Amino acid sequence: MIELELFGRRVSIENVVFDMNGTLSVDGHIPERVLDLLDQLSERVNVYILTSNTFGTASKLKLSKIRVKILDPNRSASVQKQEFVRELGSGETAAVGNGYNDHLMLKEAVFGVAVCWKEGAYSGVFECADVVVTSPEDAIGLFLNPLRVKATTRD
Repeated sequence: MIELELFGRRVSIENVVFDMNGTLSVDGHIPERVLDLLDQLSERVNVYILTSNTFGTASKLKLSKIRVKILDPNRSASVQKQEFVRELGSGETAAVGNGYNDHLMLKEAVFGVAVCWKEGAYSGVFECADVVVTSPEDAIGLFLNPLRVKATTRD
């Protein structure tokens, strides 16, 4: 569990849900440094990666404590991600994403982080997120160093 202070209130985070493509990966490949940070984060919370598997690389990921879920291509990815966060418990789940199909999960989660990295970001995620960062390392760093969140969201 990670305790965050968001906008003057304390929140306990049990789960962090990440989009894969554009958020954690470039062209379907997650850099080693990002995998190392995800592994560190998985020591403190449940970590999930949700993906439409655009590049076909998700099934090749070898992650011990991190759960990867490939979304149903016949259903809206946005809705599936929102439902997943809701099922985990919106009040104890943070979400991290960059694309149009991430906007609903960012709104649903108690704490939403938008990433604008090498593949860019859908402009609408900025309105749905609580914090915007420029790399997956920075996104994961918010959870590993919770005072960063406090400094960004305090009055």
